[in-house]
Amino acid sequence: MSLKDLTTQNILRHKPYIPGKQPANFEQTIKLNTNENPYPPSPEISKSILEQIDSLARYPNSSANSLRSTIAQLHNVDDEQVIVGNGSDDVLNLCVRCFSDHSKPLGMLDPSYSLYEVLGSLQGAEVKKFAFSDSKFEINPEVISQSGTNLFFLTSPHAPTGRIYNNSTFSSVINQYSGILVIDEAYADFAPFNALSILNESERVIITRTLSKSYSLAGLRVGYALASPDVISILNKAREVYNVDRLAQYVAEIALKDRGYFEKTKDEIIAVREKTYETFTDWNWETYKSGANFLFTRPTDLRGLFGEQVAFNLFNFLNDNNVLIRYFPKNPLTSSFVRISIGKQEEMDMLVDLLRKWKIKDQQR
Repeated sequence: MSLKDLTTQNILRHKPYIPGKQPANFEQTIKLNTNENPYPPSPEISKSILEQIDSLARYPNSSANSLRSTIAQLHNVDDEQVIVGNGSDDVLNLCVRCFSDHSKPLGMLDPSYSLYEVLGSLQGAEVKKFAFSDSKFEINPEVISQSGTNLFFLTSPHAPTGRIYNNSTFSSVINQYSGILVIDEAYADFAPFNALSILNESERVIITRTLSKSYSLAGLRVGYALASPDVISILNKAREVYNVDRLAQYVAEIALKDRGYFEKTKDEIIAVREKTYETFTDWNWETYKSGANFLFTRPTDLRGLFGEQVAFNLFNFLNDNNVLIRYFPKNPLTSSFVRISIGKQEEMDMLVDLLRKWKIKDQQR
């Protein structure tokens, strides 16, 4: 038999997730394409991490009890309402494992985080995608309630636009939808508010978070979910026994406890984001007001033209100049836009200078 004959149909049909480009030389590249934090993690980490080296011969705590307790205290919930994963992607995968299969479809809005569809594919689940009605990217609770799905993913702030949603929207969804609602809050720390206040409105709500963005730990892979104890108990049934290693648990706990450093770097990112937003709006580039650490903007050249080709030209121009951003050509609501992660002020100044050069160069074509 061939390898194809031995491979499951789920895998043969599966299209894997394609991450943002990782440069070969970080020092020569301004990396604004994967929404990483431009600042290093808490300096408290390097002061004590070596103390853990001698403990690596032992397995980590399988339930990450100490880290879970720290997270619970931070959000004023019980320890039993927290589960920790190898990045929030791991937690999202647990949600799909537990609440979706060939007989229980999962739903998502389109465009949104493409990993949801990837995870559903691996599980052999039917994935139902519901297009936003227009460029306002508003959530329609009736669409979700009538979706015929068992599990539904919402990103808040929305990706890739960064749009912020009021909690009243989520409350309306909860009241109308009978399935499991996952609110993916990967970027919530950069927003003026979050959905934690509605966590206890229903035991069918799961809120996921990551330490990759606001805590500068994208290279470590730690995320978590908050939900009712009963839901957490179900998710734990599907969790790998040692899904978060010893160093990751230790470092994550230090980062979460260093509130001063967290607030300082978060506020700096927000300040740079708002300054860059003002620049784009002064140029009459349609730009979404963002609650994340990125901006979604529609570039316009000196002739006042915009569209898919203009966005593609800018993407290529920046790439040729060692500046990485993201471009989403597959959806008509996103194909005229680019997504730009927020770097340090000096990086964004270099970006703005390049954008000015691009407009002049594009005019001369």
